[in-house]
Amino acid sequence: MTAMAHGQLLLTYYGDDFTGSTDVMEALSVHGISTVLFLKPPGTEDLARFADCRAVGVAGLSRSQSPEWMDVNLPPVFESLRALGAPLCHYKVCSTFDSSPTHGNIGRAVELGKCVFQSACVPMIVGAPALRRYVAFGNLFATVEGETHRIDRHPTMSRHPVTPMDEGDLRRHFARQSELTAGLVDILALHAGGGLSRYEELRQAGTEVVFFDTLDTDSLREAGRAIWESRGEAPSFIAGSSGVEYALLEWWDRLGMLPPRPPPPAVAPVDRLLVVSGSCSPVTAMQIQWAARNGFTRVASDPVALVSGEEEFARVIAAASRILADGGSPIVYSAEGPNDVIPQAGGDGRFGQQLGERLGAIAGELLRNHGLRRTLIAGGDTSGHAGQALRIQALTMVAPVARGGPLCRIWSDDKAVDGSEILLKGGQVGEKSLFTDLLRGTSPNSATK
Repeated sequence: MTAMAHGQLLLTYYGDDFTGSTDVMEALSVHGISTVLFLKPPGTEDLARFADCRAVGVAGLSRSQSPEWMDVNLPPVFESLRALGAPLCHYKVCSTFDSSPTHGNIGRAVELGKCVFQSACVPMIVGAPALRRYVAFGNLFATVEGETHRIDRHPTMSRHPVTPMDEGDLRRHFARQSELTAGLVDILALHAGGGLSRYEELRQAGTEVVFFDTLDTDSLREAGRAIWESRGEAPSFIAGSSGVEYALLEWWDRLGMLPPRPPPPAVAPVDRLLVVSGSCSPVTAMQIQWAARNGFTRVASDPVALVSGEEEFARVIAAASRILADGGSPIVYSAEGPNDVIPQAGGDGRFGQQLGERLGAIAGELLRNHGLRRTLIAGGDTSGHAGQALRIQALTMVAPVARGGPLCRIWSDDKAVDGSEILLKGGQVGEKSLFTDLLRGTSPNSATK
């Protein structure tokens, strides 16, 4: 066993997609909790390379998978993380909580984790104020372009092609996916300092999942207190967004457990940046448009042709290669906003998986062929498949760039990839200048946009 297994670790986690997994790594790393993210459960040799880390994550793909896939794949991962002996293990979901009974079923994942960890009650924190996600009286809200919407009225998430959010109440949405009983520690209890006592009341009453409101720093800290102080001697299972980490960090800071916060480093410029996007978010669309007006070159792909044959794949590779050879920065994308979503992207989700695989393969081939030192991938599914195509073994954070989207260092046995940098971006992450900032470099003060 490594030193970490003897008590050094504070937390382990499984991210249901790659972008969300790096979001957790960022939250911990910027507060001085060194974190490493693996693409599969680490072995002893893997851990030995990162012996000083205090948090270990596994980046997964469950957000786009079926409950049957989860039944086969999640228990072994949970077992391996439980064996590391950290006090808490977190099943990380997106802060927009988009999921359905057939795709990314959060209820089934919680059932499986609850069974492996033998947890009578699973606390759930979904809101993350740092990412402008809030939960009040059990309802989820998200801010976009300065306006805050209940999630079922959000301009993007209410129209998601696979998992549209048509219910704002988290307990009602969760009830569609699981028969586990769900309760709530609301904002009134949290602001009164009664988060822990209310959670204990619900747990003693047999409630199996307990959601926490998260509206501000005070409610976040009280939620973190409830989770940390109610943990048992054996590793405990928790679920939610990176709000879990932000809540714990607030409480750990109050307890004096955090090391001095390291200053954020600047991001150096690079000569070229490859962007590959499978995102249909209007935020990503805005970033594509801004970058195209500021030195980047678009390479639009036909998603149906890209999935169905080799001709479109070869055309995209050739077009992007010419741009890179001339010293330019291409943006390879399959959609420019939600209006570009095609019918095949819905249904059973297989088309989206196939598209992600093809975009990931494009990213891998271009990076290797052109010796790129920095790449940006937009879209959760696309990021997951790109990670596999690049043969990434692990990621560590280089610097925060946008909230929820840190720049990472790749660890790989592929020498062409090892040591290069990558940013995995969710659809809602980043300001309009994100692509150009990553190409031209950023100052430390710009890292919290």
